[in-house]
Amino acid sequence: MTARDNNGNELNNGDTVQVIKDLKVKGTSSTLKRGTSYKNIRLTDNDAEVECRQGKSTIVLKTCFLKKV
Repeated sequence: MTARDNNGNELNNGDTVQVIKDLKVKGTSSTLKRGTSYKNIRLTDNDAEVECRQGKSTIVLKTCFLKKV
């Protein structure tokens, strides 16, 4: 299996993705706004999730809320 974004495009390590809807981050009071881009994503063992850097922290995002840029 390969990781795919909301539109069905294949995701690879190092790709740039964009959030397609506002998302609340578990454990914090922050929200990821629609249109936020993340560069240099990393694929995980789970095809439905990718890791991204937000500042100095790493967050895990579901691929169904992302589109490849």
